[in-house]
Amino acid sequence: MALFGNAHTVDPGKAAQEYARLLGQGEQIYGAYQLIRDTLLFTDRRLILVDKQGMTGKKVEYHSIPYRSISHFSVETAGHFDLDAELKIWISSSTTPIQKTFTKGVDIYQVQAILTQFVAR
Repeated sequence: MALFGNAHTVDPGKAAQEYARLLGQGEQIYGAYQLIRDTLLFTDRRLILVDKQGMTGKKVEYHSIPYRSISHFSVETAGHFDLDAELKIWISSSTTPIQKTFTKGVDIYQVQAILTQFVAR
């Protein structure tokens, strides 16, 4: 399923090892999702978007979004014919949401619960 650009679940422990240099002292990853070469990391402090660029993917952009910057978000569950779930996140400084698509195997309610826990602080 990842061939079509849809996110799938990654073990948070493995993600913490792979991206340890990005994390602050005591920062924990609560959810991690891979989208072909890109990755979404939901920590207890922020959302990190890992964007591998170019043909080789050696150039990487790390976009850190503090949860306090998220004005609102929406999730759309998978249906019978549309097998993918969608997440949209609006940042307070932008009218265009960040959009990510998840395969049917990802629990979109878990993604929503992580965001609710940290955005509502």
